[in-house]
Amino acid sequence: MAASEQWHDDEPVRIDAYDPGWPVQFEAERAVLQACIGQWITGGIHHVGSTSVPGLPAKPVIDILAGVESLGSSRPCIEKVASLNYLYAPYHGHEMHWFCKPHPARRTHHLHLVPVGSARYLDELAFRDALRSDPTLAEQYAALKHDLAARFRSDRNGYTQHKTAFVQKVLATSRNRM
Repeated sequence: MAASEQWHDDEPVRIDAYDPGWPVQFEAERAVLQACIGQWITGGIHHVGSTSVPGLPAKPVIDILAGVESLGSSRPCIEKVASLNYLYAPYHGHEMHWFCKPHPARRTHHLHLVPVGSARYLDELAFRDALRSDPTLAEQYAALKHDLAARFRSDRNGYTQHKTAFVQKVLATSRNRM
């Protein structure tokens, strides 16, 4: 099935209370990914996204950031992670190789293969770290996520796009502190 055909059954946006099992799920998946594509990983395998922030409500999907040397050098990973039930989609293909598991209609994991040192790679880690270190900021983000999930339940892209201003503000503040 072509990537464009796969994504028409996108699941609705659902925000769950924080689950302390999410980090455990990440660690299990990290080990499997390390065994499968570790030779291409140059910047570690990181738990990112809302499930990586203790106490933060989230879509119950484990977001994984794997740092690679380049998109070109990591292309063999596309076939390798398919054996782990990851489906590749050309989403932001100029920045990363993006996958979901097991299917767009029922996602448990997102995998982002991103060049180390790229803005995307650094921003993913900076945003996660900002939320982890500032409970007030995490509460503001949780409120926004709940509001957007109610407004964009059947529009994952709209949900994501409407978080952009908040994310950009947090990243700008983080850069100013450096």
